[in-house]
Amino acid sequence: MRKNEPKQLTDVNAADRYFVTSLEKGLDVLTCFGRQHNRLTLSEVARLTGMSPASARRSLLTLHQLGYLDSDSKRFWVQPRALLVAHAYLSSRPMPSLAQPLLDALSERTRESASLGQLLDDDAIIVARSTARRSLSTGLGIGSRLPAYCSALGRVLLAGMSAQDALARVRGMRRVALTPQTIHSVAQVVELVDRCREDGFSTNDGELEIGVRSMAVPVRDGTGQVVAAISIAVRVERMGMGEFRDAFLPMLNRARETLEARLFPA
Repeated sequence: MRKNEPKQLTDVNAADRYFVTSLEKGLDVLTCFGRQHNRLTLSEVARLTGMSPASARRSLLTLHQLGYLDSDSKRFWVQPRALLVAHAYLSSRPMPSLAQPLLDALSERTRESASLGQLLDDDAIIVARSTARRSLSTGLGIGSRLPAYCSALGRVLLAGMSAQDALARVRGMRRVALTPQTIHSVAQVVELVDRCREDGFSTNDGELEIGVRSMAVPVRDGTGQVVAAISIAVRVERMGMGEFRDAFLPMLNRARETLEARLFPA
């Protein structure tokens, strides 16, 4: 190695030496806020992040001083500056911007809401979305997270893994019944993931929200690897599951094919 040449991070130990734990904690604090946790106390942040109150306090006060959070001295909430973090992703990655007009067109044709999601930890996170006038009560938007084990988006993304890796991921998830229709046992979830791998799409019938059905298909890169999923949702009173599949699966697949061609041109 030449003098003053930066050492490459070639192993785990080298990477660990450059890991900034305080930055990790700050990001954990910033991302623990959400629709259900929009104003949080110090003790609530500590509980949600698994930090000690002292660590949580340092992160909260730093983010407050930097303008990412505001506070009334008891509770904290997110400031518009936090949007800069999301904007950095949305503006620098091609997938959301290329997907958005396709989702808009799909939503316009079907008069339903369409989403693009990617796997993040044990969830499918929405990175692009178009909402129809028939909006669903879940209030999903960009950045919303859906449990991978019981969402159509999540099961498609799990099906992109090998059967062994998907089984291990499902076993390690916290799986609860969000509605009386939620499928959450390891065996049943894995069976649905395997079926999705064979069929090329996945469905969900009232497992996230009673009265809402959804369907998703995978988006693959040039090597065939699943990198995202496109979904569409409909209320049960509009159409049955069979009609839903027959009417909207071809549209989903056309949107997927177009996005794949734009993202990964031959």
